[in-house]
Amino acid sequence: MTDSAGTSGGRGHAVVVGGGVIGLACAEYLSEADFRVTVVDRGRVGGACSHGNCGFVCPSHVLPLTEPGIVGQAVRSMLKPGSPLKVNPGLSPARWRWMWRFLRRCNEADMRSAGHAIQPLLLSSYKLYEQWVADGIDCDWRRRGLMFAYRTKAAFEAYAATDRLLRDEYAEPAERLEGDAVRDREPALRKGLAGGWYFEHDAHLRPDKLIRSLADRLRGRGVGILEDTAVTSLRTEGGRVTGVVCGGRTLDADELVVATGAWTPRLKDVFGVDVPIQPGKGYSVLVRPEGPATTVPLIFPETRVAVTPFEDSVRLGSMMEIGNESEAMPAKRLRLLRTGSQPFLDFELPAETDDHWYGWRPMTSDSVPYIGPAGNHANLTLATGHNMLGLSMAPATGKLVAELLTGEEPHLDVTPYAMERPFSVRRAA
Repeated sequence: MTDSAGTSGGRGHAVVVGGGVIGLACAEYLSEADFRVTVVDRGRVGGACSHGNCGFVCPSHVLPLTEPGIVGQAVRSMLKPGSPLKVNPGLSPARWRWMWRFLRRCNEADMRSAGHAIQPLLLSSYKLYEQWVADGIDCDWRRRGLMFAYRTKAAFEAYAATDRLLRDEYAEPAERLEGDAVRDREPALRKGLAGGWYFEHDAHLRPDKLIRSLADRLRGRGVGILEDTAVTSLRTEGGRVTGVVCGGRTLDADELVVATGAWTPRLKDVFGVDVPIQPGKGYSVLVRPEGPATTVPLIFPETRVAVTPFEDSVRLGSMMEIGNESEAMPAKRLRLLRTGSQPFLDFELPAETDDHWYGWRPMTSDSVPYIGPAGNHANLTLATGHNMLGLSMAPATGKLVAELLTGEEPHLDVTPYAMERPFSVRRAA
């Protein structure tokens, strides 16, 4: 059976595979561009990383994971049971290839190069989020900044070099707060901390509310959203995708957008393209403290725990486990969220937690996403590999995809996000 799901659109039917924040953002701009759009997800919309992330919309996060020194951290993580960063190479040839590419990029020149690819997506998405909120998207948008807080003087002072780089090369400076000056900005922090670095222009939102509001708006426009529907194969003709087989039916397709995040490599036989992504497993929990909690989003780099204040709760998130594809949620890993944040906070975290979550981020070897043609089918477009910044990059990604499919001049240079990009996007002078 062939199905044309969604409402009519003058530019034809665009099928978006993946109902996370990236897929929904693509559907948003494709529907605005007069495509008939259907979103297909193997689970529920927003049920993976788009649900349990910390909700940061953070222009400050310019620098990639491939920074000098990360190799040593990864090696030490293999020997330290409680490390928030875990790397298990295993026996997978694809993982070893990914790790080799990753390790080759752990130098300052390639780090800075990736930063120049990451920053335009962050800045564009920030502005587009403000437009979404002004247009009625309900997501508890808050502009309260973001603080990196430190217990030790050495770690606090070490960040000064990063601040200089962000300030001089990316025009993204932080405010230096020494000692208890951090409590003037966030009273919920414990006395006696070494200090913090505060980025006043960052924002945060409630991810689950964003997904619900965005999905409701899309449905109101007539966008079809098919949940619990796995894509099993494609119908092709003359080098183009003409149909998407899913859930016992075939959707006709003029354009196919793949926004499947960490699942993308598992679908290489379906889409006919091998996208070099490794899943990076993370965890989060939601707690409801009694009395005042934090008002400013926080990151504790020494323990790699992030804290996001919501209206009625606080989310604790952390971990990066490369090579762990288990669906288990070990209690000891969840405990690290508490033990990694409590020493910084001047209030007790409750023993009971809500909404235990784990998920896999789609990690690329250079920390830059893939946005654009895949090369195997003329009308197959990738929108995947956003690492830990999918929510922060979603609106700009969706807008770029729509521009590419309509032939409009892209509002950002898409060269850095191509599937066949050069080893270094741009070498710093």
